[in-house]
Amino acid sequence: MPLNYLFRRMGVFLIVVWAGATINFFLPRLAPVNPIRERLLQAVSFGGAGKTDMEAVVATYEARFGLDQPLWKQYFRYMGDVARLDFGVSIANFPSRASDIILRALPWTLGLLTMATLIAFALGTLLGALLAWPRSPAALHYLAAPLLALSAIPYYLLGLVLVFILGFTWRAFPLGGGFTLGTLPGPSLSYAIDVIYHSIVPALSIVLSSVGFWALSMRGMMVTVQGEDYVNYAEARGLKSRDIFLRYALRNALLPQTTALALAMGYVVSGAVLVEVVFAYPGVGTVLYRAVQTFDYFVIYGVVVMVILAIALATLILDLVYPLLDPRIVYQR
Repeated sequence: MPLNYLFRRMGVFLIVVWAGATINFFLPRLAPVNPIRERLLQAVSFGGAGKTDMEAVVATYEARFGLDQPLWKQYFRYMGDVARLDFGVSIANFPSRASDIILRALPWTLGLLTMATLIAFALGTLLGALLAWPRSPAALHYLAAPLLALSAIPYYLLGLVLVFILGFTWRAFPLGGGFTLGTLPGPSLSYAIDVIYHSIVPALSIVLSSVGFWALSMRGMMVTVQGEDYVNYAEARGLKSRDIFLRYALRNALLPQTTALALAMGYVVSGAVLVEVVFAYPGVGTVLYRAVQTFDYFVIYGVVVMVILAIALATLILDLVYPLLDPRIVYQR
């Protein structure tokens, strides 16, 4: 890999992160009022303080969070915090730091959505390839319509249906949460089993909603690949159908799927926010939802920056790895 190509990709990565973080900083400040100050005013008013006391507390909070500084000083301080992945103190959960709140929730989201995405990708890719392959069992073709229907249903709606059927009606799975109340979190087998048990229904809603997308995408790629010369040449040589399917058709159709998977993994950090909210799952989506409810903009800043970093990093890795997956693509000098 040429070093100049690597440096260019790293430069693009840094520019994307900087641009996203800058928009993340200035967008809330385009509002006619300061949303952070309004949140502080609301919190103080709920406490029953008078107007004079309220304004004094607001001034104290603004000084504590650096909001009394000029905008350019706030911006440079914010960019320094982004470089350190330190997003300040949470307003709604003072004195907890926003980065600590996000990092506690991040493993839950990564565990749930990474596994659900990979399972949906594997099942959808295999089903899509078989649906397009003319020698596959005819019964598989009846799956196209249900898969298309499932792909049109949002995660959270399917999650509500599954909660009602599997949790409320059949009582086969818990209605929500990441683990049973009263369970002591720790590195034990019983705790791990309990966490997996609580994640089955949320993961199932994501898999069922997204497997159709992967299947239909792979089906389109396979239809295109089957018309290529190398597939026709393999058939003319009299190779076995299984070898043609695996070595020629499936292998080449997987390349665009791999691109989509890399980008999808970048969005894992943001997650299916409403799925986590529906199941009261203690992930980043629930943290973001509660931060929006309580106007906790420092936590919102942190979650958005994490999403920007994840997507930019996934794109960078894809740019660096893709020429290794497809020999037809070379690194530009």
